[in-house]
Amino acid sequence: MVTGAVANIVYGEPRLTHDIDLVLEMGVEDAEKIASSFPLDEFYCPPIEVIIIESKRRMRGHFNIIHHKTGFKADIYIAGDDPLHAWALQNRKRISIEGKNFWIAPIEYVILRKLEYYREGGSEKHLQDITGMIAASGDQIDWPLLIEKIKQYKLQKQANRIKILNEKTKKSK
Repeated sequence: MVTGAVANIVYGEPRLTHDIDLVLEMGVEDAEKIASSFPLDEFYCPPIEVIIIESKRRMRGHFNIIHHKTGFKADIYIAGDDPLHAWALQNRKRISIEGKNFWIAPIEYVILRKLEYYREGGSEKHLQDITGMIAASGDQIDWPLLIEKIKQYKLQKQANRIKILNEKTKKSK
């Protein structure tokens, strides 16, 4: 499932990015298939041992694949036992761009992750991305669900930094 900046661009405003974030359901048995799918003369792909170690992590398993010629990077996040990843994968949406089909994370998930990243790193970029998604795709948001999950993940303080989220959260009290 596509998430991160690319999902933000689909739901929000165009901006430059040189990577794609993907959430995968995978296990140790998938490591060889992933490693063999990216020839080392064309891509940086971590050694299979690293992919195995990351696929065993129950939370925050992660590795990168980088295309040598373009520098384009894929950040691969392992779904593991992360309940938010599980929810998003169950509720992902199929979209078509130029005749190619993709699975994309639900907008609520993208917003929640960006609120988490803002909490962890403080980058205003995440708040700007959320504001852009709300402006462009606010009608697609399941507001009661989003507000419930903001409370569940204790992201009210971060959500209060965004005017419309602050207003929606106050109305739900």
